[in-house]
Amino acid sequence: MGKTQNAHPLRIFWLSSLITIALGVWMLTHGGLIGLWLFAILVILEVTFSFDNAVINSRVLVRMSPFWQKLFLTVGIFIAVFVVRFLLPIFIVMITSGHNFMDVVHLALNEPKEYGETLHAAAPTIDAFGGTFLVMIGISYFMNRQKDIHWLGRIEKHLAKAGNYENFKVFVMLSVAMLLYFTVDDIHKTTVLVASIIGTLLHMGLETFGAFFEKRQKDSATKLVGLAAFGSFMYLEVLDASFSLDGVIGAFAITNDIMLIIAGLGAGAIWVRSLTVYLMKSGTLGKYRYLEHGAHWAILALGLVMLIKLYHISPPEWFTGSLGLIVISIAVISSILESRRQSQQHTS
Repeated sequence: MGKTQNAHPLRIFWLSSLITIALGVWMLTHGGLIGLWLFAILVILEVTFSFDNAVINSRVLVRMSPFWQKLFLTVGIFIAVFVVRFLLPIFIVMITSGHNFMDVVHLALNEPKEYGETLHAAAPTIDAFGGTFLVMIGISYFMNRQKDIHWLGRIEKHLAKAGNYENFKVFVMLSVAMLLYFTVDDIHKTTVLVASIIGTLLHMGLETFGAFFEKRQKDSATKLVGLAAFGSFMYLEVLDASFSLDGVIGAFAITNDIMLIIAGLGAGAIWVRSLTVYLMKSGTLGKYRYLEHGAHWAILALGLVMLIKLYHISPPEWFTGSLGLIVISIAVISSILESRRQSQQHTS
């Protein structure tokens, strides 16, 4: 009973609702009905874009100690809203444009059109890094020889067998990095190659860091604490950054108002955090056996979309956001059908 009460939507989503309403009222006074409408679009865009992120977050978060769970939901929200969606794009613009920090802040607050154009110019670097990192997450999940539950039958079984070769996924991603280098525009060759290799190395580093300290915990059933939990915490923050940066660039196609973008994407990020908590406390991952598979296929697809953008092919944001929801919805339906099939087998 206690667990069900703790997982009640009102207990989990009340803060997200309150913050969203407050920001909505501010946007109404700041930009009128049009500002409020654009704010709502950005919130919905962020939530749909990051729904699969919430599924992965809940899988990792459930293994962490209560202290680190609270840290993810407090300090993590600050990092997600202020650092990732405001400061990180500023640092990217600094690196790509050669401006200093205060000049870029001035651009963001007073010359949002020029700031957006400069951020768009950095899109190849962002897409190469984020796309590689997300693809690494997807293939690392499926190329796992210990994985014994498969949603897409033969495909996932073959990928799981590939996990017998420890360096195979690294070989795949380095091959992708070299392919990108030889096929993208000449002006972006070096930055794309470096960003792709950094994305691969960062995923490998976080995975190795977390696994090393997790093994040092004497009881594997114990919730992750200390450096093992810190490794998982950093993994979640980098994952969030990989999702959000592409969303920040896409937001400039909707509005050039940087405060509106931060408010809309920030509110959406808070909803994603609340959704993570709900999935964790309600035990949704356990109820739907293929939900996690669907989330990783969605992440893999999103990573490939980011890499495809390097070739000037840019699917609309509504399509990219809907893609994850569609895949996850199919995974949920498949889980329900499989559960019914197993129940009928037990009763017959």
